[in-house]
Amino acid sequence: MEIPKSYREVIEPLIAKARGFLEAGETLAPFAFVGNFATKQILPILISAKNEESKDRAALAIQAAAAQINADFVFTIMEAWGLPKDKLPRYWEIMDRYGSLANSPYKIDTVGLTLETRYGIWVAQPLIKPKGHSKKKRTIGEVIFQYADRGEGRFAGLLPVPDNAASGAAPLH
Repeated sequence: MEIPKSYREVIEPLIAKARGFLEAGETLAPFAFVGNFATKQILPILISAKNEESKDRAALAIQAAAAQINADFVFTIMEAWGLPKDKLPRYWEIMDRYGSLANSPYKIDTVGLTLETRYGIWVAQPLIKPKGHSKKKRTIGEVIFQYADRGEGRFAGLLPVPDNAASGAAPLH
């Protein structure tokens, strides 16, 4: 399932901006963008990822902002670690041995992109790679979103449930 055009028009410039920060040699601060199409309001929320408590507070702030503006979407951008495809089957073994991906010699730098809508969640995790021969400048590879009919975790389920919807989801037209 493709991301609807109205959402793409909002997130593509944000992805381009994130790529621009990396290509300028800057770090990518983790952000959530909470938006409402009717009011054309988008609230950027800085996510503190220092520890579990700060992540919990960020998730609550995003959820509160989404409720306040009756948000249609939440789009998050944050640097993350992943594993190369050939190491994915060994995820739990690697976690048991090293305690986290951060401590693993197999970790790869990625950007985690998540778009939560009333129609589902789309996720992408493009690789971060060096920009040319620079040691400081980086860029992200191709961004390919995959549809997930639901998501789990601290930064999922942040949209308010509409009063007229039992499941919180609406049909996609």
